[in-house]
Amino acid sequence: MGAEHAHENLSGWKRFWNRGGWWKALLAAAVYLAFYVSLSFPISAWFGQYVDAENILATPASIFIGLALPILIGAIVLLCFIGSLGWFREIFGRQPIAGRWWMWIAVALLVIPIGLRVAATNWSEYSVGVILTMLATGLCIGIAEELITRGIAVNLLRRAGHGERTVMVLSSLIFALMHTVNAFTQPLLNVAITVAYTFGMGVMLYLVLRVTGNIIWPILLHAATDPTTFLATGGLDASGATSGSESLISLAGVFNYVYFAVAIVAIFLVKGKASLPSEPFGRPVNTAGQKR
Repeated sequence: MGAEHAHENLSGWKRFWNRGGWWKALLAAAVYLAFYVSLSFPISAWFGQYVDAENILATPASIFIGLALPILIGAIVLLCFIGSLGWFREIFGRQPIAGRWWMWIAVALLVIPIGLRVAATNWSEYSVGVILTMLATGLCIGIAEELITRGIAVNLLRRAGHGERTVMVLSSLIFALMHTVNAFTQPLLNVAITVAYTFGMGVMLYLVLRVTGNIIWPILLHAATDPTTFLATGGLDASGATSGSESLISLAGVFNYVYFAVAIVAIFLVKGKASLPSEPFGRPVNTAGQKR
C-alpha cells in the first residue's frame, strides 16, 4: 500500500524516466547534443571576438569561450536533469554490480597513452594560463560526456532490465554516435574512424566504471584524455605549430585501434545484470556479490 501510494505521488516526469528504455537513453543523448550544438550560436554571437579562429589554443579566453563554456553549461544542465529525477545516489554512488579483475586492463589502456602524450607535449610553447584552462576544459568534457553516457544512459538501460553486455554496447554506441556531429566540419571518412575509436573508448570507460565502482574514475580518465591530446598535437583535429614529439604521439595513437579490438573481446566477456532500482524511490540495490 505504501509503495503504491509513493508511486502515485511521483510526477509524470519521474515516472517516464524511471521506467528506463534504450530509446530514452538515445533521446536524452540527442537532446543534450542538440542543446550543446545550439549553444555555439549565441556564444559565438556574444563572445566570438575572444576566440582565435586560427588557433583556438592561443589564449585562455579563446579556449574557455570556444571549448569550455558550452560544455560547462551542458554539464550544469545534466546535473539539474539528474537532480530533478533524484538519481544522484544511483549515478554518483557505488555501482550496483561489481567488475572483474580483467577489467583493470581498461584502466591501464587509458592511462598509458595519457602518459605518452604528457611526455610528448612541448610544454614550453604554452603559458600556464593556457595549460590550466585546457585542463579545466578537459574536466568539463569528462563530466558532461560521462554523465550523459556512463551515467544517464547506463542508468536508463539498467532500469529497462537490460543485461550488462547490452548496457555496455548500447551506452558505448550512443557515446560514439554523439561524435557524428563532427560530420559538419570533417570528411566523412575521418568521422567514421572517430566513431569506431570512440565506441572502443566508450567500452573502456564502461569497464573502468565497473571495475572501480564509481563514475568519478571514468570522468577523471576522460578528463585527462582530451586536453593531453590537444596539447600534445597543438590543435583539435590536426597537428599544429606547437606539436610535440611525433613518435610518442603516434605511439599513443595506436591505442585508438587497441581500444576497438579490446572492445570486441569485452562483448564476449561481459555478463551479468544489475538489480533494478525500485521505481517509487529510484534507489539501486547493491548486487556487488551477485554471480557474473
